[in-house]
Amino acid sequence: MNSKQWKTYVIWIVVTEVVGILAGILSSGGARIYGETIAKPPLSPPAILFPIVWSVLYALMGIGAARIYMTEESRDRSSGLNLYIVQLILNFFWPLIFFNAQAFGFAFFWLVLLWIFVFMMNLTFRKVDPLAAKLQIPYLIWLSFALYLNLGVWILNK
Repeated sequence: MNSKQWKTYVIWIVVTEVVGILAGILSSGGARIYGETIAKPPLSPPAILFPIVWSVLYALMGIGAARIYMTEESRDRSSGLNLYIVQLILNFFWPLIFFNAQAFGFAFFWLVLLWIFVFMMNLTFRKVDPLAAKLQIPYLIWLSFALYLNLGVWILNK
């Protein structure tokens, strides 16, 4: 790996992680209240697991985006990167909606929208770089689990 490639990976990973860290900081008060007062569905993991999982997922997302960025310019490359940015924005706002606003129903539909954008991003990534797409599979799986958790919280806390 040459110096330019290494820097590209670092930039994409850091930007993605910073988005996640900022969302975590901005929603930490709401997350604390959530942890103390909200009924949770079965299979809800302990709170400590979330920052660990998200850190890994953000790194995989950043690696995938960097791989796409380093490919030859094409319509699919541009579409993939645009979808990446949109899903990252959607991802950023979900914890604010869920934890801070405790708008669990709205957060569920926001999460469905996020899942759709990540799925479309993954399909586009696959056309450009199959490995970049494969790196997003854990993200889709986690979002699917998050949909279950969000729906369960919404139902249990109406």
